[in-house]
Amino acid sequence: MLTCGRFISSSSAATSTASFSPFRTLTRSLLRRPAPHLLSSASAAAATAVEPDTKGGGGAGGGAGVARPQWKAAIDFKWIRDNRDAVADNIRSRNSTANLDLILELYDQYLALRKEVERLRAERNAVANKMKGKLDPSVRQALVEEGKNLKDGLIALEEDLVQLTDKLQLEAQSIPNTTHPDVPVGGEESSVLRKVVGSQRSFTFAMKDHLQLGKELDFFDFDAAAEVSGSKFYYLKNEAVLLEMALVNWAISEVSKKGFTPLITPEIVRSSVVEKCGFQPRAQNTQVYSIEDSDQCLIGTAEIPVGGIHMDSILAESALPLKYVAYSHCFRTEAGAAGAATRGLYRVHQFSKVEMFIFCRPEESDKLHEELITIEEDLYASLGLHFKTLDMATGDLGAPAYRKFDIEAWMPGLERYGEISSASNCTDYQSRRLGIRYRPSPSEPPSTNTKKGKGAGSGPTQFVHTLNATAVAVPRLIVCILENFQQDDGSIVVPEPLRPYMGGVEVLSPKFK
Repeated sequence: MLTCGRFISSSSAATSTASFSPFRTLTRSLLRRPAPHLLSSASAAAATAVEPDTKGGGGAGGGAGVARPQWKAAIDFKWIRDNRDAVADNIRSRNSTANLDLILELYDQYLALRKEVERLRAERNAVANKMKGKLDPSVRQALVEEGKNLKDGLIALEEDLVQLTDKLQLEAQSIPNTTHPDVPVGGEESSVLRKVVGSQRSFTFAMKDHLQLGKELDFFDFDAAAEVSGSKFYYLKNEAVLLEMALVNWAISEVSKKGFTPLITPEIVRSSVVEKCGFQPRAQNTQVYSIEDSDQCLIGTAEIPVGGIHMDSILAESALPLKYVAYSHCFRTEAGAAGAATRGLYRVHQFSKVEMFIFCRPEESDKLHEELITIEEDLYASLGLHFKTLDMATGDLGAPAYRKFDIEAWMPGLERYGEISSASNCTDYQSRRLGIRYRPSPSEPPSTNTKKGKGAGSGPTQFVHTLNATAVAVPRLIVCILENFQQDDGSIVVPEPLRPYMGGVEVLSPKFK
């Protein structure tokens, strides 16, 4: 092997170049190794965040066909390696198929290959420096040959390093977020009850579900929508339109009072932004509608465009926390959904939603998560709904969530509780993918648009934490309101907080007798 600054003959240089081959052989074997066949939500997302190698044979790197990531997450591989057992337990409890053994093997080979590349660069520089002085022609020729051998070997190893880095990134993107220590371990049935508000209403008359009520009130037209758009679409009509607008305006008004900035977001976003937020636009049974022959998708939640609003930014600490309340239409394929719970408005392809989203310092995220779930509970309690709040178990957490609370409201027509909202703390999972940091700088004036580190400031940057929570998912709240507040004459009592947003209307009455 070459040592820095040591002169060798051209023949020994050729022998030294041959010593690179063990790195290349091992790298090639790792690059050829197939990814796991079964994909969790996290690993499926990672698998979509790639582009094929279109350069034929892949050059001297020998990695033809190795997928290239379209984006890279700032993953702390050293932390993963140093906390191997904890990471493995977390992968297991969250039912992820992330291959930790492969990831760490790739990381070790990456470190070794990077070290070898750095050593060869130093050797090449040393040879170049030796050629600056006056030399005997035979010595200069030997140095030229040595430099050429070093250059050729370095090019090959640098290509291998790129291939190995891409493979490592793709595999590591499948690792889910860490989990809050208080989250119960297990499937959905292991989730822990946090709070119960109200009680189930007892009806003294024959109770109707929201579909029958909506027909009598002339609120919906699913048949016409099926002809125009397909199943699971609907027209809202008459006072149902006013009810939707009232829910949206009421929610934005109430949440804005708590320091949230109102937004109306784009509803088409780049696929890479969807992936960075932890969703899987092109995986099997995806919930995301992708636009053919483009890199764009319809959003399934405003969490995605709001999460991207400060992408690749460095925020001032004095600007945090940044709180947004966003209105958007949402589009979901509902792939795999079936059964009675999908009837009517409960599970549809398009709906309106008001979403809360926060960017904050790491030490604030637990407290702000509590704030979000409290806002949700206060909103639904003020409507008079009976609901329960659950601390969701590890098996029910999506890849980005560190902890998630779900709220399920009683729906008499379904004769069960149905989810109406959730609130998730995603810590730095999304910000490491979206490139959102903050710089502690007490003297710097607040700014929310400092792109890519431009501007004054001092101190190392840190990744922000992100949180999201549903304020209003309109169709499911309409289900709750119609079924819980129906009267024996088929009319619906409008919850008091919504009346100012419906022109003072207190009761919705049937159109037909």
